Amino acid sequence: MTVIDIGQAVVLGVVEGLTEFLPVSSTGHLKITEGFLGIPVDDQAVVGFTAVIQVGAIAAVLVYFFRDIVRFAAAWGRGLARPEARQEHDYKFAWWIIFATVPIVVAGLLFQPLIKGPLASLWVVAGSLIAGSVVMWAADRFGTGKRGEPETTLPDAMLVGSSQILALLFPGFSRSGATISTGLLRGLDRVAATRLSFFLSIPALTGAGVYELKDAVGGGLDVVPLLVGTVVSFVVAYASIAWLLKFVAGHTFTAFVIYRVVVGVGLLGLLVTGALTP
Repeated sequence: MTVIDIGQAVVLGVVEGLTEFLPVSSTGHLKITEGFLGIPVDDQAVVGFTAVIQVGAIAAVLVYFFRDIVRFAAAWGRGLARPEARQEHDYKFAWWIIFATVPIVVAGLLFQPLIKGPLASLWVVAGSLIAGSVVMWAADRFGTGKRGEPETTLPDAMLVGSSQILALLFPGFSRSGATISTGLLRGLDRVAATRLSFFLSIPALTGAGVYELKDAVGGGLDVVPLLVGTVVSFVVAYASIAWLLKFVAGHTFTAFVIYRVVVGVGLLGLLVTGALTP
């Protein structure tokens, strides 16, 4: 039976809230933190715990983008009721988010044994942090950034949504890093790519949290730490969302690329020397 106490839950909640939407990999940072706290990173109850506290971060997205979500939902409802309303971009965008979530759902169901087994390793985290940095650097360098959110297309949404699979399979790659980078490589500007990443996170992370709830509770973890971690992640994630949207409007992702490489190389060093167990 794995036990995560309230203090550890607060720490993990802060890490989740800070890193879920920043392109630095929340899963990677959670696994590193769990390693330092002496929590087994490949324990199914722990994997479930980290998935459940992501719901707090998703709640922050729902609150922060409430008006946008209402707008999309209203347009979707109008389109279902009236054929002439189906030409609205918001109606199409709502469907695109649904369609673009299908690939990660399928991948999540197919690759569960790998995700919870050999891929749940700090060695994978270290390698993925560095590999994801290369992708982010390329997106920053070669993305044209000429299209805004109104110019987003179905292929954009499908490719960005499918890129979430990289983070699902390789903890450390970063879901937000993969999706934002793909959006940039598709020619979206930084704000449009980041907002699309946020909207795609809602069904993906909510579904993961609900799916993993049984493992978190059934694995012997107390409900109180789960609630504490989720609330803390909500508060911290809300602040992170506001900061990131302001940051991307006027900055490249160079700072994140450098940070990821430093953390990845440092983690490799700790693993090689035995200072941290994988």
